[in-house]
Amino acid sequence: MAKILIAEDEPDIRDLIAFTLRFAGHTVVPVANGAEALETARVVQPDLILMDVRMPRMTGYEACQAMKADPTTADIPVVFLSAKGQETEIRTGLDAGASDYLLKPFAPMELVEKVAQLLEKFSGK
Repeated sequence: MAKILIAEDEPDIRDLIAFTLRFAGHTVVPVANGAEALETARVVQPDLILMDVRMPRMTGYEACQAMKADPTTADIPVVFLSAKGQETEIRTGLDAGASDYLLKPFAPMELVEKVAQLLEKFSGK
C-alpha cells in the first residue's frame, strides 16, 4: 500500500489516525509538528501527507508552503485535517498548496475511504 506521513500535535488523534491507516495496510510515519513534517517529508518521500493546521513550531500552512516550494517535496499531495471548517480556513489551506481539506472529527472508515480516493487520484495506487 502507500507510505503516509501524519503530522498531528495531539498524541491521541495522531495515534488513532496511525492505527486506522496501518490497519488498512498503509505504512505510517507519524510526527508531532509542522517542522518535523517538513524535515521528515524530505527524507521519507511519502505518497501522501495528512497534516493538522494548528501545530507548534510551524503551522500546517507554513509547512505546506515550504514543501510546495521545495522541489524534493513539491509533488507530494498534502491534505489538511482540521476542526476549523470555515470557508476562509479551507481557502487558506488550498492557497497554501494543499490538495484537499478533511474536517475533524471523522469516522475511521471515512478516513480510509478518503485516503484511498486521494491515493488513486494522485498516484494511481
